[in-house]
Amino acid sequence: MSVLRILTFLVAIAALCGAASLAQAQSAAPKGAKDSAKEAAKPAPAPAAKPGAKPAEPAAAGGAEPTLIGQYGTWGAYTATPAGRKVCFALAKPSSSKTNPPNRPRDPAYAFVSTRPAEKVVNEVSIMIGYALKPGSESSLEVGGSSFAMYTQGDGLWIKNAAEEEQMVNAMRKSAEVTVKGISAKGTETTDVFSLKGLAQALDRLAQDCKR
Repeated sequence: MSVLRILTFLVAIAALCGAASLAQAQSAAPKGAKDSAKEAAKPAPAPAAKPGAKPAEPAAAGGAEPTLIGQYGTWGAYTATPAGRKVCFALAKPSSSKTNPPNRPRDPAYAFVSTRPAEKVVNEVSIMIGYALKPGSESSLEVGGSSFAMYTQGDGLWIKNAAEEEQMVNAMRKSAEVTVKGISAKGTETTDVFSLKGLAQALDRLAQDCKR
């Protein structure tokens, strides 16, 4: 695991105002305002930092480095405090990855299911895809026979309709695997498959350890 990339991504997650606020803004506002609300709520483009670059916020925030509190199948349960805010998350790497055209280079991908008590955010799904995504593109997450649209920022993916997130997490708890598809800034199509073995147990552990 690249701790530097994980820390940078966690800082971006901690900067997000909350999926519920984004959903409310999108549903209540006209189209132009929806776009503005989404942009305001998106995390900063910190995840795209170059390898070796030292992120200022994690360096300044004590306790930011993730701590493994349990390993369940392919999913690890972690806690961290990037930028002074507690984040609890389950994390896994893909069981398989492919690109079209084939064998295109990319950084490792990770799937997160995060909880941020201070913001009353529970089980927010995000993907660190391992490359710069095509600006303005949408990706998809497929699980349990359903497909969920994901919006993109830097090298991260989040669910487009936050009202569907609970449904998606419930499907992930019960399914064997999840498939994530994206398009890079260079037009490369990627497909990552994550095993969901142990996810339900990891989320149950985090629910116990991530209370206020």
